[in-house]
Amino acid sequence: MESKNKKQTTDQDKDIINNWLPITKSRNSTWWYSAFHNVTAVVGAGVLGFPYAMSELGWGPGITLLVLSWLCTFYTAWQMIELHESECGKRFDRYHELGQHAFGEKLGLWIVVPQQLMVEVGTNIVYMITGGKSLKKIHETLCDNCKPIKTTYFIMMFSSVHYVLSHLPSLNSIAAISLAAAVMSLSYSTIAWVASINKGVQPDVQYCSIASTTAGTAFNFFSALGDVAFGYAGHNVIMEIQATIPSTPEKPSKGPMWKGMIVAYIAVALCYFPVSIFGYWAFGNSVDDNILISLQRPKWLIAAANIFVVVHVIGSYQIYAVAVNDMIESFLVLKMKFKPTWYLRFISRNLYVSFTMFVAITFPFFGGLLGFFGGFVFAPTSYFLPCIIWLAIRKPKRFSLSWYINWFCIVFGVMLMVLAPIGSLRQIILQAKDYKFYS
Repeated sequence: MESKNKKQTTDQDKDIINNWLPITKSRNSTWWYSAFHNVTAVVGAGVLGFPYAMSELGWGPGITLLVLSWLCTFYTAWQMIELHESECGKRFDRYHELGQHAFGEKLGLWIVVPQQLMVEVGTNIVYMITGGKSLKKIHETLCDNCKPIKTTYFIMMFSSVHYVLSHLPSLNSIAAISLAAAVMSLSYSTIAWVASINKGVQPDVQYCSIASTTAGTAFNFFSALGDVAFGYAGHNVIMEIQATIPSTPEKPSKGPMWKGMIVAYIAVALCYFPVSIFGYWAFGNSVDDNILISLQRPKWLIAAANIFVVVHVIGSYQIYAVAVNDMIESFLVLKMKFKPTWYLRFISRNLYVSFTMFVAITFPFFGGLLGFFGGFVFAPTSYFLPCIIWLAIRKPKRFSLSWYINWFCIVFGVMLMVLAPIGSLRQIILQAKDYKFYS
């Protein structure tokens, strides 16, 4: 009797905590919520660097990598959606819970959490830098004769928004921000490729390697692999987004989630392929690492595109920050035994925004650093870890179509994981050589 009462108390405590945590607090989401959350999460501002990645890869390898990445990550997204309710009566609301189901309580936690945190925190830092630099670009574009302002101050301006937005209680409560961000991502991507077509092929355009040596060409090629892998980080929040959708045995959450994911991946194709192909077509190997810089004119269009980038990365930052906040708050309440109070949330979330702002200000070349770590974590969490989990849980018949597809994605993902950091390490060394802190 005492054991039964203890179990009831534990279940009640668990329900109270789940109703407090940002991922499981609200389960009234719909397929269109899923669609724009996924668009916001997957379509990163990194798409503006895809023409530059194409210049390092070349036409054939570049288009091949884009297509394979799209197909592979679309397939692994489907796997994660299917596995969300792979055990009868139980939902895996977080990526690490699925990992624990596949590999065991402790091992699953150690395999998934460090990689997931590195992706989410790293992406938030990159978005701090992107948001700050886009604000600076707006200022420089619209005000020719204004006194230059340090990037540091623009990053601080961008972060001030998140000190407010980060206190929204759940993933569903940022739905309007996420919708605006999704629309903005499609808008600035469209501006980038339409303006490239309008600009046309530039005089003396060249499509050969930008590097003068074979070693330089190889390093650039490897670095570009990391840039493309960075474009598919959304898998780190798929389970968390699906957790917000209601589920019953008759109507499981995978139905609306999959519908939303299809819409999201159509949007990904409409953003990634035209920007990459037309941006490279217009500028060749002289394209900048941000296609908007190469375009330069007309001023109002470039300013508008950068405003869209700022709105998009505000929404993207929040999507990833909600998942990180859920982890931090779970740890504080479940492991450290703090009470789930508003002031615990207030302190932890403000500290997290401050941390990402500080790192962004200190290392504004973090994009190269992320490419280095991204090879280790972006490729596994998006390209092949879902396949390994699928093989462990579903155990498809050896040499069946499912078995072959999974092993292809694993080999492809491992190649990205091994090769991408090599090029990125060289990029970090080159960028850090002349860097002055807080310039």
